[in-house]
Amino acid sequence: MSTLPLLESMHALSVGMVEAARANAWEQLAALEEEMARLRREAMRLDAQQDPAAAPLSPEDTRHKAELLSQMLDNDREIRTHVQPWLESTRKLLSAGVRDRAVRAAYGAFEP
Repeated sequence: MSTLPLLESMHALSVGMVEAARANAWEQLAALEEEMARLRREAMRLDAQQDPAAAPLSPEDTRHKAELLSQMLDNDREIRTHVQPWLESTRKLLSAGVRDRAVRAAYGAFEP
C-alpha cells in the first residue's frame, strides 16, 4: 500500500495546524499535532512493510509526494513563527518562578 493517501491526510492536518497557530488555539494545535504523529508513525510502518519488489511510484505520484512534503515543511516553518514567541514567553515566565523559589529557599521568605 502506498503512503501517498497518508501524506495527503498529513498535509491537510498541517494546514489545520497553521490555522490553529495563527489563531493562538494551542489546545487545538496540540490535538492536531498528536494526530499528525499518529499518521507519521503509520506511514513509517507502511514504508517498513513495503515489498522492495513493488512497483515504484509513478513520476506524477512522485512529484505529488514531493510537493506535499515541501508544503508541509513550509507549513511547519509558519507554525514555528507563531509558536516560538509563545514558547519564549512561557520559558521566561517559568524561569522567573524557578528563580523566585531559589531565592526564597536560599534566603527565606521575607514577610513585610
